[in-house]
Amino acid sequence: MSMPERRVICLTEISQNPNSDLLFCGFLHATVGLMAAMPPGNALRYLFEDCVLDTDRRELRRGADLLSVAPQVFDVLDYLIRNRERVVSKDDLIAAVWHGRTVSDAALTTRINVARSAIGDSGDDQRLIKTLPRKGFRFVGAVHEEQVPAAAAVTATRSALILPDKPSIAVLPFTNLSSDPEQEYLADGIVEDLITELSRFSELFVIARNSSFQYKGKSLDVRQVGCELGVRYVLEGSIRRGGDRIRIAAQLIDTSTGGHRWAERYDRKIEDVFWVQDDVVRTIVTILAAHVRKAETERTRAKPPNSWQAYDYYLRGAEAFAAFASSVRAQDIHEARRAAQQSLAIDPNYARSYVLLANTYDANRFHRLDSDYLNPAALDRAHQFARRAVELDANLPEAHAMLGLVLTWMRQHDAAMTEIERAIALNPNYVDWRFGLALVLAGNPQRAIDMLETYMRLDPFHAPWASVTMAVACFMLEDYSRALAILQDYVYRVPDAAFGHSWLAATHAQLGQLDEARAEAAELVRLRPGYTISGTARRLVAFKRPTDEKLFFDALRKAGLPE
Repeated sequence: MSMPERRVICLTEISQNPNSDLLFCGFLHATVGLMAAMPPGNALRYLFEDCVLDTDRRELRRGADLLSVAPQVFDVLDYLIRNRERVVSKDDLIAAVWHGRTVSDAALTTRINVARSAIGDSGDDQRLIKTLPRKGFRFVGAVHEEQVPAAAAVTATRSALILPDKPSIAVLPFTNLSSDPEQEYLADGIVEDLITELSRFSELFVIARNSSFQYKGKSLDVRQVGCELGVRYVLEGSIRRGGDRIRIAAQLIDTSTGGHRWAERYDRKIEDVFWVQDDVVRTIVTILAAHVRKAETERTRAKPPNSWQAYDYYLRGAEAFAAFASSVRAQDIHEARRAAQQSLAIDPNYARSYVLLANTYDANRFHRLDSDYLNPAALDRAHQFARRAVELDANLPEAHAMLGLVLTWMRQHDAAMTEIERAIALNPNYVDWRFGLALVLAGNPQRAIDMLETYMRLDPFHAPWASVTMAVACFMLEDYSRALAILQDYVYRVPDAAFGHSWLAATHAQLGQLDEARAEAAELVRLRPGYTISGTARRLVAFKRPTDEKLFFDALRKAGLPE
């Protein structure tokens, strides 16, 4: 057996092992001497239209932009381009990208569509990725290949660390690109603040400043950093100050692949350096936390079932619950509940899974999916699980946020706001659409709008419920035109959500658009047979102020809904 074949076997064994990250680090340390002694290999860079696919750095660029693509989408593109001389069947793709695991046609189609979108190809003209019915796919675009030197072998200096159960991250010192060396203090200050603020997220494992700053001024492979610090993600960045402006760039990197998960830059006028520092840090931290959660969910889907732990089941359930926000399908909410229960079977004290369980009962009470619809017992279960989450982890902001929402439905508005304020005090960087809903129902729609705008700006994967809550807040401020635009978009994206149709009917009525209001009322009754103002609407909303309740119910009456 030749040496190259032996190396392929080792890497394959590592990739299929549940502890592949730790094994990779061990493999890296054990073979670094051999790799250093061998002549450097070559990686490929594919150029097509305005795109560049770099297989060594696992980067996809389109024009001047570095795109953030999921690992499986990158692998699909890579495989199609490498095999562009032939038609690639679905079985070929599943074997190459998913290593033979069971994958639905819908999941495969989704990856293909995302790949097309990333490279500017449309499903209509298919000028780059062509679908051949009942046969498969073929990359038909013109491709130019470049041989590029493979990355130099890293120098292993420390033993590999076991990755924590939580998603783990190290914030490396930012590079000062300014001509003034005195600006080092600003770069270091931003990194220190990022570390401090990320540490407020109890679901993250954040490396301390002392360890992160060991890499200051050094040029290192992020995979080596990941092994030495025992982290899955690294945040790199730079600052450049010129005149009265400053540019801060940041990028999140997966240390297991070297691939970029997210990148952004921030341009500010530096009138108040400390205000700029606070503003940029808060923006980066909250967006970063959302991207780490998304990356962890994608990683969990790719893991073999026998390696799942309580946290992995929780992520699976959270993904199903997020899907429910758009689908309003019973199977999604039931999958979320099953995953939460499996998580708690492994770790009965895992607070986040109790939050997820509370979410499922709250949603079931609100949507006509099963016997929990309008059932007071479902609200009691949601309250029980939310309170249990707070008891298990009093420092978990989302536990207090969930309890605040449940208390809102129970018309305990003052107690609900106490929980919301507690969540904010625990982590000022944590924002949640539930805050906005509790606020608008408690009679403070303007503060709800302010909070929801912050949430939507900082969380790029925000739940669709955030937009309909924003519309409710606008409605209560009698800004019906703004509410209408938001609701029309929401109903277009989530057509089976009766809640959206009820508020759309009320909004049309307030604008004097009675034909449209009655059409929405009819759609609401179709989705929820037997819907009435006193029997259904009154049980689904919980306004603190009688004037707010009257405003909404009078609008429903104008739309023609029965009392």
